[in-house]
Amino acid sequence: MKQYMLPVLLGLGLAISCQKKENAKGVDAGNLDSAKEEVSTVGSPKLLYTLSGKYNTPDGMALAPDGAIYLSVSNLADNSYPGVLVKFSTDSVQFFTSLPVHPETKHACPMDLAFGPDGNLYYADNQYENDKDYKSRLMRVRIKNGKAVGVDPVVTGFGLSNAVVWKGNTIYVTDSQWDMPDNDKGSAVFHFTLDELNKGVVALKPKTMDPHILATFTTNVNETGVDNGADGLDYDSKGNFYTGSFGDGTLYKLSLKPDGSLASKEVVTVSEPIACVDGLIVDRKTDVIYLCNSRMNAIQKVMPDGKVSTVVQNGDTDGKDGRVDQPAEVLLKGNRLYITDYDKPEKKFVNTKADDVHTMSYVDL
Repeated sequence: MKQYMLPVLLGLGLAISCQKKENAKGVDAGNLDSAKEEVSTVGSPKLLYTLSGKYNTPDGMALAPDGAIYLSVSNLADNSYPGVLVKFSTDSVQFFTSLPVHPETKHACPMDLAFGPDGNLYYADNQYENDKDYKSRLMRVRIKNGKAVGVDPVVTGFGLSNAVVWKGNTIYVTDSQWDMPDNDKGSAVFHFTLDELNKGVVALKPKTMDPHILATFTTNVNETGVDNGADGLDYDSKGNFYTGSFGDGTLYKLSLKPDGSLASKEVVTVSEPIACVDGLIVDRKTDVIYLCNSRMNAIQKVMPDGKVSTVVQNGDTDGKDGRVDQPAEVLLKGNRLYITDYDKPEKKFVNTKADDVHTMSYVDL
């Protein structure tokens, strides 16, 4: 979902169902049935970090201009802990900054994040689980000499702000729950220029074709009951954007006109169905897409010709040995693919519960 990262786009759902949610302390999950199909064990992911309970739901990653990697921790599996941003260190993560809570929900929930051309760090503040009435935001962390000196909203009124990608002086953001009066299964990709963000807070107009919308989508709800749509986001070497539906796994290609408006939206023809697309990233050297299939506990790749193959997959696990535990995001640095283990399942996911082990993994490609 971000520049220079490999979000494995296939399947993570940000709790929108009415079932009870399990937290990291083992509270009743409410009958989250596992996927009925057996899954193969593919690849050999390694354990990167074992995180403490206060970092129980790692999500987005961003590569800084100096090569450092930043991580968002939404703590949605157990939101008695505040959402924060941390930074990769040698053998653990280091706290980077606390985040302002929403004035109404009293929670901060960072998802995807990316560094802008101004040197500041931007992240999606997803409030959908706290309040579905378009309280989500895009936030800017002002950075000076490598330190966070302030955090402010730059866009308000999202339903479920999710992926964040900068291309030039324009930032692109997915909203996985942008409904319309005649479509309650909607999602969208938005875009904003840096000049516009610098002029003041942009207030979106919910349930409309807001002028900042680049493209809209409709989720076909299946047996998971999840209607989250556009999730991960990135672009290829030709400037085409790709996003995928968390709820139904459809992968989309968006081509732009020279003025940045939408030229075309098409469904990518793939060699086999993808059950779910969560985070994803495009390796712009090869235009290979890496995506997280959260539902099937897998990292998959899609070649430019649409051929799908599985890089990593395993059955239900707590991830303590490095195996993936509901992957949500990927980031590519050199030949290493970093993987966040979100571990917060929906109904019919291979991962059946949010356990008390919180991990990150990696695989060398």
